[in-house]
Amino acid sequence: MLICSMVSVQLGAALAHPAMAAYGPFATTWGRLAWAAIILGVIVRPDLRRYRSREILTALALGATIAMMTLFFFVAITRVPLGLVVAIEFLGPLGVAALGFARSWRLIWLVLAFAGVLLLVRNQAGWSVDMLGFMFAIAAGTGWAAYILLSKRIGKVFKGLEGLAISFAAAALISTPFGLYETGFALPGGLAVQTVGLAVLTPLLPYALEMMALRRLSSATFGILMSAEPGIGALAGYLVLHEPLSLQQIGGIALVMIASAGAVISARE
Repeated sequence: MLICSMVSVQLGAALAHPAMAAYGPFATTWGRLAWAAIILGVIVRPDLRRYRSREILTALALGATIAMMTLFFFVAITRVPLGLVVAIEFLGPLGVAALGFARSWRLIWLVLAFAGVLLLVRNQAGWSVDMLGFMFAIAAGTGWAAYILLSKRIGKVFKGLEGLAISFAAAALISTPFGLYETGFALPGGLAVQTVGLAVLTPLLPYALEMMALRRLSSATFGILMSAEPGIGALAGYLVLHEPLSLQQIGGIALVMIASAGAVISARE
């Protein structure tokens, strides 16, 4: 499930570039979230009466996290190559994994991951990426960490995908002002057409798969099993967007993936 989720996310991100070029990252993200909310809401039809207000608030918090994480991520990939954004953003799940480490020496994997990110963003001439894009990627990673922790709680208290349906509705509402502002408070017909398919690739399919996976895995295990994500993002960026990477940047991605693999091995000890 996680492999399908990662491929869907990165393919959806790469294929979104034409829509973002035409309508902007905020508007495209808004369209995806709106379609995801509509599709999942019709399929699941969550019954709010069976849940307590505290549980509903948790789902709304996840919706706010999804909205901001998605907005930051898609703004970042308009400024920084997809593979680099994913590797930088991956510090979020790796941080979640670190919270589950019983022994402090395992934090070496976080240090290794940070070293990998430094290889991605700096060279002898200084910063090698757009710094605003870098900051958006860091913000997306922070949101990703919160998403993992909140999704785990949602999966425990909500039936099926009802919690995710509520979260998507909240995310769509939160992203609406950003999308409307970018479109000049209009709704282009082309935006609705182009984002319906993108919504299935990201966020509908991967988030649903991840929600099911988190019911079976701990948050720490989930975070470290996503170690293939930076590599998949780099491959999608190269194949779909023709975004080349330097040897130093490839080395940085490799370090992030090695850190994740090391965390998996040490967590079993």
